[in-house]
Amino acid sequence: MATLPNPLKVLVPVDGSDNSLRAVEHAIGFVQNSRVEVELHLLNVRRNITYGEVRKFASAEAISAFYQDEGNAALAGAIARLEQAGIPCGHHVRVAGHVAEGIADFARDNGFHQIIIGTRGLGTISGLLLGSKATKVIYLTTVPITLVK
Repeated sequence: MATLPNPLKVLVPVDGSDNSLRAVEHAIGFVQNSRVEVELHLLNVRRNITYGEVRKFASAEAISAFYQDEGNAALAGAIARLEQAGIPCGHHVRVAGHVAEGIADFARDNGFHQIIIGTRGLGTISGLLLGSKATKVIYLTTVPITLVK
């Protein structure tokens, strides 16, 4: 039987939705009941929507600040909930062309051992047809993923 890494690095992607907050609640229970130390991180991925025309009217610094502000706003509820539970966490905002790729790349580049992600709760057929972000993350990463409905 393989031993778990200590600390176990766990990533929770958060977009500010009720679905992602359910994943945070699951992560809280996971941390509180874990037999190993858990290093918990929240991630908000902003979709890169800066077209060439936008750059004519806004500086790179202004665009970056916009993404950071929007990401921090999306993370605020999750951070507050973890603080309330007394669980420290890292929190990050990244910009990517596609949210699922941003999550998978961040997890790989930073050596995460597990991802806990909220889902919208669609059925299997609906999820396949709509191509949910959670489904895409499953296909893009090699680490274990817990889906929270």
